[in-house]
Amino acid sequence: MPVSKTACSLNPKRYRPDVNRFLSLCGRNYFYILRWLPSEARQGDVWQVEGEFGCLVVRLLENTKYTQLIEISRELSQSDYVHSPQVCVRVYHDAKLAEVLTSRQIYQLRPVYDYQNVCMHHRDEKYQVNAFLEELLKIDSHMSAICLSES
Repeated sequence: MPVSKTACSLNPKRYRPDVNRFLSLCGRNYFYILRWLPSEARQGDVWQVEGEFGCLVVRLLENTKYTQLIEISRELSQSDYVHSPQVCVRVYHDAKLAEVLTSRQIYQLRPVYDYQNVCMHHRDEKYQVNAFLEELLKIDSHMSAICLSES
């Protein structure tokens, strides 16, 4: 039995994530991170990545054979209204991908959110947060990494 046009228009088009686009973004983020991620970094190490457009503070939270968990934050001037950006990123060295696991406001990112929702997340919130990480990582093409940990 064919479906009428009016029946189709009552159901909003369901969002389908573009997996290729998402993996491409995670791959770009991996290579941005790889430019300044020390190969000898140990769990607990902290360093700064400085560039023309700002400074990132990076902390290595977990270090395993194929993955690393890092926290990236960018200090902003003190404000009661805007929090400093902070993301927790899983770096997959075997797949050459870097994916945001949590951000300051979201503690567990889902692949797709229903729209409308109480937390006001976009349907593609996971992609948006990873795109934001890409913007954070573009601090400059001429940057330097400074170790803050005592080794």
